[in-house]
Amino acid sequence: MEIPTPADFERARERIAGALKRTPLHSASQLGRMSGTELLLKLELFQKTGSFKPRGCLNRIAQWTTEEKARGIVTVSAGNHAQAAAWAASREGIACTVVMPASAPLSKRQAAAGYGAEIVLHDDMLTIFERTAEIQQTTGSTFLHPYDDPFVVAGAGTVGFEILEDAPAAGTIVVPVGGGGLLSGIAAAVRSIPGKDSSRIRIIGVEPVGAPTLTRAIEAGAPVRLSSIKTIADGLSAPFAGTLNLEIARTMVDEVVLVSDDEIRVAMRMLAARCKVLAEPAGAAAVAAVLAGRLRPQPGPVVAVVSGGNVDLDRLAEILAG
Repeated sequence: MEIPTPADFERARERIAGALKRTPLHSASQLGRMSGTELLLKLELFQKTGSFKPRGCLNRIAQWTTEEKARGIVTVSAGNHAQAAAWAASREGIACTVVMPASAPLSKRQAAAGYGAEIVLHDDMLTIFERTAEIQQTTGSTFLHPYDDPFVVAGAGTVGFEILEDAPAAGTIVVPVGGGGLLSGIAAAVRSIPGKDSSRIRIIGVEPVGAPTLTRAIEAGAPVRLSSIKTIADGLSAPFAGTLNLEIARTMVDEVVLVSDDEIRVAMRMLAARCKVLAEPAGAAAVAAVLAGRLRPQPGPVVAVVSGGNVDLDRLAEILAG
């Protein structure tokens, strides 16, 4: 798989422009003072289906032939990609099957089903891709990878274009990491902008301590399947990083840091109390890293991507109660 080019990102932007929102970039001055930064929030939780994921889904589906679409989609997701894939498929009249972990929040399962997806539950997150491959082989469906795909990466990278247009002086961009699609997309897009000195911009990925997929891959020099996953951030619980995502991260991302579940909980509470932003655990991870002092920011504003807001209400009450 080849790393998307500047032209690929521009074409992705054109394809999704009529269907998706340009999400806002808001100041978080109180949290910035707490962390000693000029903090801005890229609010991807206000995107269609409540996360950044439709950007990549729409761009990928647009490349398929009529025959590939007619076979239907099969994909795998803990929740946000499930909803995005189901929504994008419904726009095209394409059948969609999503394999989801049995532990996925009920609200995410119901939302994906509400967009028209057939949900297949699987007990083991570590072998969920194998279960998806079995369904693809049996049904002949077209596989939509949630992150390790150049068109999915290019769609996600449109977030990076919007950040630098709205905050051209940004010195640091902080991005949550599951399989690596959003981080690699933003990094490749930012580094590719013609005439922009992107070398001055520090790009940082953030993973939960209990799901360090990209950290392990960077250490090993290749994707590594985790032996266990334990985090409240279900949206960052991919069992391994993508091959393309790792390739981009190794050359275009400055650092990947880890945050604890407790630090994610604090970030969620601070976002709700001080910014009136209701993020899911995965969506709060970048802010968690800022508040916990994990960064060595460059001069200029720090942009934290709030990647999603699809939080289960029962879980939310527990988290916000502290």
